[in-house]
Amino acid sequence: MVVGVLALQGSFNEHIAALRKLGVKGVEIRKPEQLEQVGSLIIPGGESTTMAKLAEYHNLFPALREFVKLGKPVWGTCAGLIFLANKAVGQKTGGQELVGGLDCTVHRNFFGSQIQSFETELFVPEITANEGGPETFRGVFIRAPGILEVGPKVEVLADYSVPSGKLLDSVSVPQENAGSEKRVIVAVRQGNLLGTAFHPELTADTRWHSYFLKMTNEVRAEDGSSKASSSISMAGGEDASSKEQLRTDLPIYQW
Repeated sequence: MVVGVLALQGSFNEHIAALRKLGVKGVEIRKPEQLEQVGSLIIPGGESTTMAKLAEYHNLFPALREFVKLGKPVWGTCAGLIFLANKAVGQKTGGQELVGGLDCTVHRNFFGSQIQSFETELFVPEITANEGGPETFRGVFIRAPGILEVGPKVEVLADYSVPSGKLLDSVSVPQENAGSEKRVIVAVRQGNLLGTAFHPELTADTRWHSYFLKMTNEVRAEDGSSKASSSISMAGGEDASSKEQLRTDLPIYQW
């Protein structure tokens, strides 16, 4: 398996190193045509405005949007999450271009400035159920975004309680979160898209990367099954040899 990592700016080297620990090759993506060589993509954390300007300079946005539209697995961490969101608030004057696809609204600097960066333990039941290990994951938040709202097809994978007094004046949260603490969403999945407001690549825990790899295989298997079913239907039937071919062709991630 080969996973593309958008390498315009930010922590792309750390993602590639995490993939290497799992026996998977990560390749740097800087040009639109390079996306044709990979079946999945990680958009790393970094400075989102800078990344957007570089992506625009290299004419990457049309190719990135097509990549998402085709149903290929994409994981955005921190700035990458902002890229994938359908809507972003709290941006600099003029805003920034987005890839979109993830039905959510993010606040670009929900947790404040660089000096307000922090680490905390997050409860991650979906990750624990699929990858084992402890019930929590060490979330590294560096001038991090927060997810304010999600659509009906978005699965929440982790959230974090923020004391009301520590919220930025520009941040508003849904009314159901009213109280002394506000719960802000920090990790989501919607079909082929995964988003985390924190930086798993900056920890020694590779469970999020493993989860993304399995997610990639699931999406590929579903796509392969769909194509195989279509071919079988057109052929008017199937025999034992075709069943065997389908079984062996499914992409299975080897531990």
